[in-house]
Amino acid sequence: MTDKLDNYRLRLQNQEYLPIMIGGMGMDISTDHLAVEAARLGGIGHISDALINGVSDRHYGTRFLKNRFEKYKDSIGKNLADRFHEQFDLNELYIACKNVVGGAMDKKQGDQGGIFINIMEKLTMANPKETLRVRLNAALDAGIDGITMSAGLHLGSFAMIEDHPRFRDAKLGVIVSSLRALQLFLKKSGRSNRLPDYVVVEGPLAGGHLGFKIDNWREFDLAEITNEIIDFIKEQNLPIAVIPAGGIFTGADATGFVKTGSAAVQVATRFTVTKESGFPLTTQQRFFRALEEEIEVNLFSPTGYPMRMLVDSPCKHTNIRPNCETLGFILDEKGKCSYIDEYNKMVELHPEGFDRVPNKTCLCTFMRSYGTWTCGHMTYRLKETTNQLADGSYQQLTTAQVFEDYLKGGETHLKPTKAE
Repeated sequence: MTDKLDNYRLRLQNQEYLPIMIGGMGMDISTDHLAVEAARLGGIGHISDALINGVSDRHYGTRFLKNRFEKYKDSIGKNLADRFHEQFDLNELYIACKNVVGGAMDKKQGDQGGIFINIMEKLTMANPKETLRVRLNAALDAGIDGITMSAGLHLGSFAMIEDHPRFRDAKLGVIVSSLRALQLFLKKSGRSNRLPDYVVVEGPLAGGHLGFKIDNWREFDLAEITNEIIDFIKEQNLPIAVIPAGGIFTGADATGFVKTGSAAVQVATRFTVTKESGFPLTTQQRFFRALEEEIEVNLFSPTGYPMRMLVDSPCKHTNIRPNCETLGFILDEKGKCSYIDEYNKMVELHPEGFDRVPNKTCLCTFMRSYGTWTCGHMTYRLKETTNQLADGSYQQLTTAQVFEDYLKGGETHLKPTKAE
């Protein structure tokens, strides 16, 4: 009898899950509908804290981005190099997080699976420590089942929540791309006497921001990194679940990892084209049509991390003015961002106007408008997983269909019944 992923279970603290974790995709791509459905099916689904004030405005009727724009609108048109944007209103940020997390938890039915939130360190919001502290604590206050700490090492994150009454009960994990990163995290967070419940090992084929250098990511292999971390955890006798991520495209891929010591897998690419995904249908169809040569790793992100995306992502090579009056989610503590720097260079070189900023993008603006088409390397294989319809488009899947295919599928996919 062929081994299947459905034969395994993930255990975190006192709870058991199906061994599928759907990764966090921002802004509002991994919607609460997607996370709730993953939990209903018995796995773990993530929501994301990317531009969370905007997600609250979109779904809960708040006006946090408009409030910020009103506060800073007088600075529009002024020299960007001379401007400093004050920090985000921490009370508004707290309410936004409570709205988004609380709304997702209210939709959850029963205790079958888990709803986690992906919280990014690199969303510095002109006040890195305090905005991170607020997001972490608000998520716990709103009842989130678990927190995955991503986009940075989060060396001080446990200290920010160690006094919270749910610090030891909520499931806590961290994303790393190397054993060294995990060791640094464990050393820094050791004084809290609280180990992470799980570590997501994100390999070089993952979507979005990568924990590798632009010139060497091809030299790394997810299985090798995962095995190195599993061996370390066994040697140290640490009760930490290891969950690989990045390029795990079939049920057989996933089963191969859990058979060799992984506790579960984290997957995301195949869920970007589901009915519960926040990506617009037109973008989903573009993903289905993608060719391998149309997927690139570049340095357009102002965070400094390499980022994988489709070559024709709308965010690339534009001349859009930095939109910090409304957004500003990746401004550093001095109110700066590398896109502002590149934009200012173009203003100085071409005061009469210019068509594009060649090296960076205004990530906040294009995340908000779904114009940053970040994707996993295996996106070009999405067309294998469904049916092409008479009009040339591809049949949209449900989260349940993709979930089932991971659990019971092998190297080939369990395609849905063809839609009429």
